[in-house]
Amino acid sequence: MAGHAYIGSFTSGGGRGLTTAAVDPGTGALTALGASADVVNPSFLAVSPDGGTLYTVSETDPDGAAAAFSLADPAAPVLIGGPVAVHGGSPTHLAVHKGHLLTANYSAPGSVSVLAIRADGGLDGLRSVLEHEGDGPNQQRQEGPHAHAVLTDPTGRWAVSVDLGTDSLRVCELDAATGELEIERELGLRSGIGPRHLAFHPDGRHVYVMNELDSVVTVCGWDAERGSLRPLSETRVLPDGTEGDNYPSELVVSADGRFAWAANRGHNSIAVLAVHDGGERLELLDTVGCGGDWPRHLTLDPEGARLYAANERSGDVTWFDVDRATGIPKQAGSLDVPAASCVVFA
Repeated sequence: MAGHAYIGSFTSGGGRGLTTAAVDPGTGALTALGASADVVNPSFLAVSPDGGTLYTVSETDPDGAAAAFSLADPAAPVLIGGPVAVHGGSPTHLAVHKGHLLTANYSAPGSVSVLAIRADGGLDGLRSVLEHEGDGPNQQRQEGPHAHAVLTDPTGRWAVSVDLGTDSLRVCELDAATGELEIERELGLRSGIGPRHLAFHPDGRHVYVMNELDSVVTVCGWDAERGSLRPLSETRVLPDGTEGDNYPSELVVSADGRFAWAANRGHNSIAVLAVHDGGERLELLDTVGCGGDWPRHLTLDPEGARLYAANERSGDVTWFDVDRATGIPKQAGSLDVPAASCVVFA
């Protein structure tokens, strides 16, 4: 079990910034140790592969930024330098890729920025910005491109970005020497679906795309050699007959590849999904209350024994014990974290 959890929040919504919590190794319970308001709206977090640095976005518009915290003392992260501009608005997601930090910037025009990472883990300035192009049929949400996530594929070769505004995914290759991103392929999903986040199946051959505007997960085949995606199936993450607005946020997959879980904002639930046909199809098994209001982020602990939901509007992080046989989570506790938006472990 990881010794510490790090929780991002919206300072503009009353959050404390970056909260550090101790993790009980037996129960998974979180105990807050302290908070840092050094970064405005650190709404999404990522830990470096060596576990020594924590990266955060600063989700502000029109001038977003990213920042690095040293985890030399895991109980007390220390800001390295200051936030670095990403030359894009409202960065919502980030990933470490080929020695660089990539951010997905939501505000139109949506884009992906590349920042250099120094030897000490700190950020060394902007290297490039790849602007997305296009729009979608929902003119309130898709009047232009809105990059919402960027993730490295399991081979480490490709960066895959998700654009809610253009109903598309872009597979890019990064030139580590120049810091330039080049689009290798682009996949259009069903019009108006609004892709938000994605997760790779542990087999490395399937990608699950969480769609915000239509409450479905799109399963895609992934060819890592060519960097290509192929849509295979869709699965709704709400029970039949459910009414009311719903905006799914995050999806995670179990390490053994048998289950996936999706967070439903609006329905305020966690959808439990079984993985079938070698990863090609998902089945909705059940929905379980998220323990709060507006689950913006969902993650598994490193052992895969517990799920953690960051409930933004109710201001808490709730954790659940996961039944390994059925995939059903059972609420086990919660921690007050105003305007909570993301949880990671190190």
